[in-house]
This record gives sequence, structure tokens and C-alpha cells, in this order.
Amino acid sequence: MTTEINNLDLEKHTPMMRQYLTMKAEHSDMLLFYRMGDFYELFYDDAKNASELLGISLTARGKSGGDPIPMAGIPYHAVEGYLAKLVQQGQSVAICEQVGDPATSKGPVERKVVRIVTPGTLTDEALLQERQDNLLAAVYEGKQGYGYATLDVASGRFVIAELDTTEALEAELQRTNPAELLYSEDFSQMQLINQIKGKRRRPEWEFDYDTCIRLLLEQFGTKDLRGFGITDARLSLQSAGCLMQYVKDTQRTALPHINSIIRFNQSDTIVLDAATRRNLELTINLGGGRDNTLASVLDATATPMGSRMLQRWLHQPLRSHEQIKARQAGVTELLESGLYTDIHDSLKTLGDVERIMARLALRSARPRDFARLRQALGMLPELQSMLSGCQSDYLVRLAGMLGEFPEQYELLERAIIDNPPVLIRDGGVIREGYNAELDEWRGLSDGATGYLEEMEAREKDRTGIHTLKVGYNRVHGYYIEVSRAQSDLVPLNYQRRQTLKNTERYITPELKEHEEKVLSSQGKALALEKQLWEELFDLILPHLHELQTFALAAAELDVISNFAERADMLDYHCPELCQETGIGIEGGRHPVVEQVSSEPFIANPVELHASRRMLIVTGPNMGGKSTYMRQVALITLMAHIGSFVPAQRAVIGPVDRIFTRIGASDDLASGRSTFMVEMTETANILHNATSHSLVLMDEIGRGTSTYDGLSLAWSAAEYLARNIAAMTLFATHYFELTQMPMTLPHVHNVHLDAVEHGDTIAFMHAVQEGAASKSYGLQVAALAGVPAQVIRSAKHKLKQLENREQNLDMASAPSQQQLMFAEPEESAAVTRLKQLQPDELSPRQALDLIYELKKLADV
Repeated sequence: MTTEINNLDLEKHTPMMRQYLTMKAEHSDMLLFYRMGDFYELFYDDAKNASELLGISLTARGKSGGDPIPMAGIPYHAVEGYLAKLVQQGQSVAICEQVGDPATSKGPVERKVVRIVTPGTLTDEALLQERQDNLLAAVYEGKQGYGYATLDVASGRFVIAELDTTEALEAELQRTNPAELLYSEDFSQMQLINQIKGKRRRPEWEFDYDTCIRLLLEQFGTKDLRGFGITDARLSLQSAGCLMQYVKDTQRTALPHINSIIRFNQSDTIVLDAATRRNLELTINLGGGRDNTLASVLDATATPMGSRMLQRWLHQPLRSHEQIKARQAGVTELLESGLYTDIHDSLKTLGDVERIMARLALRSARPRDFARLRQALGMLPELQSMLSGCQSDYLVRLAGMLGEFPEQYELLERAIIDNPPVLIRDGGVIREGYNAELDEWRGLSDGATGYLEEMEAREKDRTGIHTLKVGYNRVHGYYIEVSRAQSDLVPLNYQRRQTLKNTERYITPELKEHEEKVLSSQGKALALEKQLWEELFDLILPHLHELQTFALAAAELDVISNFAERADMLDYHCPELCQETGIGIEGGRHPVVEQVSSEPFIANPVELHASRRMLIVTGPNMGGKSTYMRQVALITLMAHIGSFVPAQRAVIGPVDRIFTRIGASDDLASGRSTFMVEMTETANILHNATSHSLVLMDEIGRGTSTYDGLSLAWSAAEYLARNIAAMTLFATHYFELTQMPMTLPHVHNVHLDAVEHGDTIAFMHAVQEGAASKSYGLQVAALAGVPAQVIRSAKHKLKQLENREQNLDMASAPSQQQLMFAEPEESAAVTRLKQLQPDELSPRQALDLIYELKKLADV
């Protein structure tokens, strides 16, 4: 609650403001939209905040307690647009509606908060990005790790994960990108979540284990959680329980579409840390946008739910070759049969069934949601017919999951008109013939127009007033209108109802009686229609689980048919998966760069296997080293989601992790320099990479002095090659590293070449075996627009340095760099240690030996 409202004495205020302040105190951490007539009003600090956030006028409403009341308002019919702006800024809003009858109320009309809108609990179509998941997340910190849970309220997808390290939590936050995050009061890693707009600090008791388990059991209607395989996930269950409580508090209704919970196991997917997800630009580019990402190239899906599933797959590449090959079989069959085109066209008419089902479960669905669901169910027989001849087990399984719903389709066909209005509020949604009583009441109401026309003609004849008109408006009801010039001809039974500028309006007992009859029939028709509308939910909801399965299968079919279309349009080929460690790619291309480049893309190979574990990649800046490295990672990742890949041939063995250390920037918020970020990411790779990991490292050591940087780069490369034996692409400008293959046989050199033309340079972008001959740094600097005088001075300085190197007697005076990488002379202490036999030493001899070694080490 704000300080301003905290200090208010309710007794000093008007009854209406007391009502407002009482409700505001219950929702102190969010904006309160208080319904007054055709507007939602905000007062005090809420009004000031909304004025700034929404760009609306800040005014004042009289006085209460002796002081002017700051006020701002928005029209109720435009509320969705304003809510969208607020949730995008991480704000939550409580919607307070009038629930009492003004005609019978004494004092302020009864109001209550009927809906709470928060960034992570959105379900309204107007507030959601249709092709992005909108996740609510919760994190709980334990002594030995973190519990993490996410819920997509708009689909019912509920996922938990047990995370051992801070790095794993950072990767999950990067992968899920929650719209709203709940965290406990004692959460210590605030630097990881500071950038999330919708942060919500929750009291510790909301994460109580027993309370959380009870909430989850109530939600799923089970006696225990064994059927979900999550009983040992204590920390993540605490996060899930807190999350469940928050959703119940905000939605204030049953949540039948949240009927299961899934455990995310890192061992089932290729692990991608936060830096890798960022550097590979899977769904978000380095600038924070969505252009020129892998998703932007791969996503030609027909439905929003298919698009969202594709993005989830991109962030969760599978490790199971069996699952991947099943997807590949589905893609291959659709591609070879050409069915993907017809399936895509059918799916385009499907809409977003996944989110429609969530709104139906929450009973917040609108008439057009039911119309779209009817259209989707009507399309199913056609889709099933297309899949009936498919042979792959994968497509047969999807066809079974799609199901058929003839009864539900027939119900919606009978019940809902072809083009229903947006809201049920004004009626006109239920189709004629669905309910006889509704048709009867509508008949009385619809007959009003003919009656008015007949009465107008009769009254003109009776009174001789040729300007007489009989009409109706929603404010004043029915009336007889006569021009002022002929008002002296008005009969005595006409009663004046309203005076306008040039006319008078009247009512007669006959017209009044007709008005009451018509309005009564309209009210009864509307009330009955709303009742029938609510009954539609009751008739559809028993089939909620089957309809959710249908939506899931349709989204998956959309992604698979999309893969077939992309393979056909972009010349992708099916990768081969094998059990031998390695990655072999012929004619590989960067999937994004080739689409945005105006020049023909130069395809390149890569060969990594047991005897060729590391490639030292050299060549000029702008020569294509980073593109080459990233394309290897992207092709590998695409192969593990079931997609075909931009290569003539690709053979890929087991991969457990993909690491990229490419480029870096300051992390000023955490007080880390560029070099510190670089070293942190390098340390993460060296600690966690395995022999089945793909590691991309670019320009290690550039953020410090030459000798420090060269030493770090050499040592990191040697550690990866010798100790870990990871599949590694190691790009560098330190040419000294090209000597590594001389001592490590499974390390090889490759380079991207360039050709000089006078003072200019042409990049070849073709990968060749061996080390680059030079770095072309000055030529690239010239291309970048560095002044010619600076380039000339740099050339002069370069000649001086080269001449000095040539004058050194390499045989008698080895350079510092040569000494750096020479085998160190063995110390006397090490020699003595090698000679001793520990098992033959007495305690006294061991003590004497320690003194001896200490003396040798100090020499």
C-alpha cells in the first residue's frame, strides 16, 4: 500500500471513497480500476502512476477529507488496449466492477474485484503475443540448489525443474523468459532476475512444502504425486505450490485446464547455457528483437500454437536419437508425398485452439472463441482424411491424438450464429432454432418494428400531422415526434416526454404499454440467452482433456509439416545420426546469414571425430570465422529438434552440451568488465564440457595484455584438447596457437582466406586446411574507415616490429613467447618426489622428507 493511502483516515471521506480505499488496501501492490458508469477511474497515487504509464490526463475529483483527490480515467470499452500497455511494462491491475443494482442500493453501489490482470496470468487474446509463450514462473532457493516452476495459464502447461547450480538457473531463465517471476523473501541471486519487469516478492510461508503439496493435490484431484514422477523434486514442488496459489488468487475461478505437471530433465535435452542461447540468437537477437534469428527463418507455421511449440523445441534440442528419428520420418513422409502443403492450408483455418480451450476452462471465452472452435472441429475430418494413408508411426500417432468431435461440432453449429458479436453482453449470439423459448421472446421483441410503422401511419391519418414520426432510442425509450410548427395539432392523449430544438416528443398510454411489453421481452430474451451461453460451457467442458490433446497434436503436426516445407523451399537435407562421437558436415551453410545476405553464400565443411577433436580457426576479421563456427552449432542444434539442415550432408554423433564463447560486453549492473565476462564464460565451459560437448570459443584472451591473453588462450585450448577432448572450434588471432598440432595430434588447423588487391582486401569465406598466413588487420581497419594517416603510421610501426623480430638470434636468444611454451625444466623437488616409495617410509622418515622437499623447493 502506498504511504499516501496508508495515512488516510477513512472516517474523513465520503462513502464512495471509503469503499474505494478499502478495496485499494486489499490490492495495494497493483493498480485498481474502479468502475464508475462508463469509465474505470483511478485515484491518488494510482492516478498519478497511470497518468505517466499510459499518457492520460491527470485531473481531480472534488475533495474528500478536505483535500483534492487526484484522478485519472479510461473508457470501459477501451480497457483492453490500456491493460495491454500496462502488462507490457510489468504492471498488475485489479478490475473492480459494480455488482449491485443502483436502483435498490443505499449509498454506493456494491462493487468487488472480479478479475486481476498480471503479466504472467494473461489469457485474453487482446493482451497476448500470439506467437510467444506467456509464462508465469516461480523460483525457490534451497541449500543445495534451486526449484523452478513455470505455468502457461493460457494453455495449462505446467513444468518444474530441479537445478543444481546458479548457472543452470540462469540458463532456465534465459530459455523460458518469464513474463512474471515469483521469488521468496530470502532469495539471494537478485542479479539474475533484476532485468525481469514482472518480479513479485512473495512471503516465505507461500513456499511451505506441506501447503504446496496440498494445493497441488487439490488442483490435480489425486491422492499423491507419484503418477507424475515428481515426488523427489522437493524444491521445485515448493515453487509450483507458490505459483498455484498465486494463480488461484488472481483468476478467482476454477482452473480445470491445469490438470498435469511435467518435470523437465536436463539429461533428456542438449544443455545450452545462457551465453550460448544468447550468442546463437535462437529466438531473440543480440539487440533484443526477433528479426534475423533462427526462429525467424525456420518459422513458417500455420498456427500460433505451432509457432510457440517450434520455439520451445529450439530451446530444448533432444538427445534421444530414437525421438529425433521419429520426427525425421514424419518430415520425410510429408516431404516426399507433398502432403505438407495441403496440411498447412487446412491448419491455417484452425486458429489457436490451445488458448481457446484455456479461456473456455476459465469460463472467459467469448462468442468468437466458440465460433473458431467450431471451425476447427469442422476441419478435423478433412485433416484426418489426409493423414489416413500415412505410414510413419509418428504421423499415425498424431492422427490418433487429433481425434474427432462430431457431437461437439454439431452442438456449436446449432448454438452459435455464423458471425457472432464480440461479447455476449448485448445478446444476438445464440442461433435461431436452438431454443424455442428464446425464439418466442425474440419474436415479441422483433415484432416491434412492424408495430411502430403501423402505428405511425395510423396516427398520421388520425391527427393530420404529416411530420409525425414514431421512434425509439435506448435512453428515452419509445416516443412520438412532432415538429414544433404542428405541435398545436397534438391530441389531448399525447403526454409530452421531451422537448428538442425544433421538435416535441410525446408518449401515449398505448405506446407506453407496448414499450413495457417489448422491453420486458428483450430483457427476458437476453437473460435466457446468457443462461444458454453458460450451459454451453457445461456441455463442452467434460471433453476438455480430449480437446487439449487435439490442440497439442495439431501444434506438433504444424511444426513437422513446417519442417517439410522449409526443407523443400530452402534446400535442407536430412541429417544422419550415429553413435560414434563426431560431427561431419559437407557443404554446410549458416541458416540465417544465407537468407539475409545479398551475396551467394559460400558453403563450408567441418570434420570433427576421435582423431580430430579440435580445429584451430584462423583468418582475418570479417573473414567469416564467427559465421562458420555458429553455423556448425546451429546445424547441430537443428538436427536435434528433428529439422532437416542447411548442408549437403551431415553426420552427427551424440552431443550432450553446446557451449559458445563468442563476443562479450560489459555487465555493468553486476560490476563485471568485458574481460571478466569472457573469463566467467570460459570457466563455465572448462568446468562443464565433456567429450560429447560441442564447444565454440572465439578470441579468448583479447581483453588483457598480449602475453596474458596468449597464455590464457593457449592453456584453455590445451586443457580442452588434452583433459576434456571436447569437439572444439577455437578461433584465434594468436598465431602461436597454430603450433599446437605439432604436440597434440588430434588438434588441426583450418583457416578462412583472403586475397589482397593493392591496399584493399577480398574475403574468400572458404574454409581451408592449415593456418592462415597473416591477419590482414590493417586492411580491415582501412575498410572500416580508419583515417589513411593512421593506417600509414600503423604500417610503419608494423615494419619496425617485424624488423626487430628478424634481427633476433632465435637460436641463441629464444623469444619470451618461445620460452613461454617450452617444456619447463623439472625441479629438484619433483625429481626427488618421483624417486621415493611412500609405502616404505616410516612416520619419522616422512617428516624428514617434508623438510628436505621444502629445502629443495626454496632453492
